[in-house]
Amino acid sequence: MAASPTTASMLTDGLRSALDRAQAQVNGLVLGKPHEVRLAFVALLSDGHLLIEDLPGLGKTTLAHALAATLGLDFQRVQFTSDLLPADVLGVSVFDPQARSFQFHPGPVFTQVLLADEINRAPPRTQSALLEAMAEHQVTVDGTTHPLPDPFFVIATQNPVDLAGTYPLPDSQLDRFLLRLALGYPGEAAERDLLAGADRRDLIAQTMPLLGSDDVLAARRAVNAVHASDALIGYVQALLARSRRHPGVRVGLSPRAGLALLRAARAYALLLGRAHVLPEDVQALFASVAAHRLVADADAGHDGALAKAILHAVPVD
Repeated sequence: MAASPTTASMLTDGLRSALDRAQAQVNGLVLGKPHEVRLAFVALLSDGHLLIEDLPGLGKTTLAHALAATLGLDFQRVQFTSDLLPADVLGVSVFDPQARSFQFHPGPVFTQVLLADEINRAPPRTQSALLEAMAEHQVTVDGTTHPLPDPFFVIATQNPVDLAGTYPLPDSQLDRFLLRLALGYPGEAAERDLLAGADRRDLIAQTMPLLGSDDVLAARRAVNAVHASDALIGYVQALLARSRRHPGVRVGLSPRAGLALLRAARAYALLLGRAHVLPEDVQALFASVAAHRLVADADAGHDGALAKAILHAVPVD
């Protein structure tokens, strides 16, 4: 049996150090949320997308801006509103009289990091405009397909759907997000530091990028090399199976959800300096990967509670 790779063989010392410093820098801007910051990096390194859901004022946009400033990638922000059109995001073809042809004018989606701020304030048609971009890393307008930059990373924020002026994201859109996380209120010490410190916007404006495109792509290749044993894959499969027959779950997790969980667990292990995935990695990520993909019965309660119940119902062999 071939030996699994070591982290040294997957990441150079320089890239390992840069990833550690990048996480520390974001933690210095988003106080008291180290687990959530790590999950944000997991989404990036897994070639996935990140959905941040919480009440207004708890740091969703701050986390997104801090990530963008630290990654050193091209960045665009779109404020989603009720009158936003798909063309406002994707771009539009405009007739050029001199060339006597239509010329495509790219929209803000043609960037490496896209912040879709308050995504659920836009109507479903505009939300769905991002489906192809997130799944295929391309955009098709007027029958012509345009590739997006590589890497391409969407960070979307949304307010709870019971707030006024919000439209729930459809299941197909939710499934495009590798991870969903919530920040919650800061702890007492972190909140005091936040209140006593400088304005986060000023700090982010002074932030120096610590990574670049080549670093992100190299780290993603390293994630693919992290080893997942047959037993670990069996554990993930058991979680999928349990989700499909768990009380209160109308639609369980798909094989694509299982692939997402494994990919995220590999990235999580890599960030912790390991070349192999442990069940603890899967457990740390399961609710963030699975909860927004579960379709619950009307009286089953919160999807996050269901995800935790599924996790507790499956033993580790």
